[in-house]
Amino acid sequence: MHYPIAIEVGDEQHAYGVVVPDLPGCFSAGDTFDEAIANAREAIEGHLESLSEHGDPIPPSSTLPVRFWPEIGTHGMRIQ
Repeated sequence: MHYPIAIEVGDEQHAYGVVVPDLPGCFSAGDTFDEAIANAREAIEGHLESLSEHGDPIPPSSTLPVRFWPEIGTHGMRIQ
């Protein structure tokens, strides 16, 4: 299953921030774009594992297009 993520672009003073809209409370960050993606994947895996261990339902993923919003420096993409 692929979950869409939203990435707030970082700079020299701020990390890239990542949220997973379909998984409330699931977020991550990284010093580089690639690190943010890798950390988001780990956060999703851990979040889903925790839901499963507690017997909570696994939310379905929504369908969001991949986009870049240059005016606010945010990316949206889907990762598994």
